Amino acid sequence: MQQITNTILMIRPISFRMNEQTAVNNYYQKVLESLTPETVQFKALQEFDDFVEKLRAVGVNMIVINDTNNTDTPDSIFPNNWISFHENGDVALYPMFAENRRLERREDIMGILEDLGYQINNVVDYTSAEEEKVYLEGTGSLLLDRENGKAYCALSPRADEDLLIEFCEDFEFTPVSFVSYQTVNDKRLPIYHTNVIMCLGEKFSVICLDSIDDKKERKNVIKHLKEDHKEIISISEEQVNSFAGNMLQVLGSNDERYIVMSNSAYESLTNQQIKQIEKHGKILYSSLDTVEACGGGSARCMMAEVFLPKYE
Repeated sequence: MQQITNTILMIRPISFRMNEQTAVNNYYQKVLESLTPETVQFKALQEFDDFVEKLRAVGVNMIVINDTNNTDTPDSIFPNNWISFHENGDVALYPMFAENRRLERREDIMGILEDLGYQINNVVDYTSAEEEKVYLEGTGSLLLDRENGKAYCALSPRADEDLLIEFCEDFEFTPVSFVSYQTVNDKRLPIYHTNVIMCLGEKFSVICLDSIDDKKERKNVIKHLKEDHKEIISISEEQVNSFAGNMLQVLGSNDERYIVMSNSAYESLTNQQIKQIEKHGKILYSSLDTVEACGGGSARCMMAEVFLPKYE
């Protein structure tokens, strides 16, 4: 199984703004009161297009699909939360915490991929869990070590343990679960998505171990990473606030490895951390300030990796 891919699906936003429905447990979102909604959308679109351009320039195969006007989907820019694509031709659809995020799920996207020659053999649909108020938000919640068959998951209101286990049984992963915390108004509260504190590459993991308050859970995560010969690159909780955990390793042309992140993530890193990361690929960063402030997500959240086989 491949751990990283050369093909990325992204959704180009048309009504991006701060989503009031996700702000209840995503403490990274901010209201930019000085900006009109039109300006927020304009800036986010500019950031999106620049980001796509940078990825294309290094040979990443970009599938960019426009958001639709039919629904009010302020977070459509983060498709990795509702869908994941797998090497055996499986597609998973995930239950989403915010009601307006459920509108992001679009069947036509699978049709577009099929028209491009990708093979979809089977759709595994977990979305009925929404009726039970149970959620698992795609590769925001699940950090998949595809090569070693492990699914790392920070449990939270958006990542249910039973559903994690069900996913792991269906897709043949071993669950590695823990709770990751951040300090909000002097309280330790669960971080909403695993990919905010952790990135998993072929031979490394960038992770905020300080956010895993339970020592046993922390030890268990370290044990699994070491067992699979991953270099552990530790980041601080402060760096998590700059989205330094929200990175993705991708393949460019000639199988060149790139570690993709935002400008703010890059600027928060120490020289030592940059050296450690650069052992695993060239760093590619882009300014995503508006997306990060209003959306509470960053570079990783914007990229849905496509591992589907292609028709010969």
